[in-house]
Amino acid sequence: MGLLDNMKAKLGPAREKVSDLAQRHGGQIGQGLDRAAKVVDEKTKGKYRDKIHAGTDKAKEAVDRLAHQGGDTGTGPGPGTGPGAGPEGRGGDEPGAGPRTPPPPTS
Repeated sequence: MGLLDNMKAKLGPAREKVSDLAQRHGGQIGQGLDRAAKVVDEKTKGKYRDKIHAGTDKAKEAVDRLAHQGGDTGTGPGPGTGPGAGPEGRGGDEPGAGPRTPPPPTS
């Protein structure tokens, strides 16, 4: 068993626990994120409002993804996949990630 397989086996129960917590308390987590965003926005006098809201939205999406992973066996896409990800699910900025496909040209 390789190191990665060993780590996956040990982290499996933790992943299930986090998923269960996200399912049960997702609304409270979202409210906490909104409150924190409001406080930071007030402290910065609205200077970073767009970035704060974008970060809050991404955090809420992450909680939603965690909440829906309850029955997931870990065989589907996970972190490091999607646009910009390199081979083997690694992010494109990592050494050895391989060449990136350039975006299509705009006219």
